[in-house]
Amino acid sequence: MVSILLPLFTPFSDFPIDCDKLPKNSPSGVYVIKPHSSPPLVVYCHVDEDGNRWTAVQRNSKTTEITWHESWTTFKYGFGNVMKDFWLGNEYIHLITSQRVYMVRFIVKDKNDKEWHADYDIFSLDKEENGYALRLGRYSGTAGDSLTIFDSNTVHDNMKFSTKDKDQDRSSSHCANSYSGWWYDNCYLVQLNGKGFIYWKNVCTGDCTESMIMVRPTGIC
Repeated sequence: MVSILLPLFTPFSDFPIDCDKLPKNSPSGVYVIKPHSSPPLVVYCHVDEDGNRWTAVQRNSKTTEITWHESWTTFKYGFGNVMKDFWLGNEYIHLITSQRVYMVRFIVKDKNDKEWHADYDIFSLDKEENGYALRLGRYSGTAGDSLTIFDSNTVHDNMKFSTKDKDQDRSSSHCANSYSGWWYDNCYLVQLNGKGFIYWKNVCTGDCTESMIMVRPTGIC
């Protein structure tokens, strides 16, 4: 059983809107948050070495039990275990990132377990009517910018989310039907939502061992 590090009967209004609003000195772990216009959510909060509190929205591992080959509705509301591998849900990621201006950190570990990261100083998902399109700002990090650059007729920034039952890419093929839910173009330079397959161009060719996506408010606005 997962231990939640907030009282179970706290009034909804007392839940933080994201992990950044946790009390200082809170450790990494599982908490309940309540973003604006959202029901309470059980999330994993990661506290980095600088004390920044991040809300995790995805985690995957090479040995995952999740197939990742899910429907639009399943990706909308999320699946998995926040202590292991999971997708928080496009609707909830949208609601979280609509509250303030957020940044994102994408983390991958290569086959030698070396960690690489890509930060974007602005991150949000558009509303469902706009396909939960990915919106990214400026890049910094060690993994290389493979999300906002246009390479091999492919880009991820500003692309709509596609699933096996909702094809929104610009490819003549159906990328999500071949792989899993993601922000495809033609088809990918990055793909973190795969069973036994985690890909980041120039870091790993499907053989990364772990991935994680997490967000926190940015300091630029």
